Amino acid sequence: MVTNITSFGRSGLSDWLMQRVTAVILLAYTLFMLGFFLGTSNLDYLAWTGLFQSTWMRIFSLLALLSLAAHAWIGLWTVSTDYMKATGVRLVFQAVVALALFAFVVWGVQLLWGV
Repeated sequence: MVTNITSFGRSGLSDWLMQRVTAVILLAYTLFMLGFFLGTSNLDYLAWTGLFQSTWMRIFSLLALLSLAAHAWIGLWTVSTDYMKATGVRLVFQAVVALALFAFVVWGVQLLWGV
């Protein structure tokens, strides 16, 4: 049996719920962006920067980015614990995934907030 020391939540139910909540946030963000692309007749640099200079859009994008990272972590953790039986291989895989997700989140924050 695999222990859930590297799980996102404390139980399977909390991981399941987090997976669903992050999926809804990602769906909302995707639909908004699709609506923006289809609804903006003159999509140029000024329209794009105007959208992302608003604080609400930066917060919405940050929420989507964090949701994507949590969603990916839960999914990859589940797959790795189900299919990677060798503890060392599984831990290395999870460490690489965690490092990559951390780097992507930091990079996304820098892009969104200009830090």
